[in-house]
Amino acid sequence: MQRENKSEVARLMEQIRAEHESAQRGLTGIAEGTAKHIFINAHMERMWALKDELGKEVSDAEALILICRVLLGDDAEKEVAEDRGQKKV
Repeated sequence: MQRENKSEVARLMEQIRAEHESAQRGLTGIAEGTAKHIFINAHMERMWALKDELGKEVSDAEALILICRVLLGDDAEKEVAEDRGQKKV
């Protein structure tokens, strides 16, 4: 059960990272104004939906921490994992 939980957390984190990357790319894409906002907003909303799913696998507080690490960047994720003596999820 615990192994399945880790796999699900890893899967959700990968999806969250992909949504964040897509939203970031939307900032530099060719769309402008409302279209750009709609594109970025859609990816951010999917990220928060994934956070809710992640909260079912870990606590809601831990899910929020994980999302914040993604938003702050890969270096923040590695630093916190190293502080905890863990590998990056």
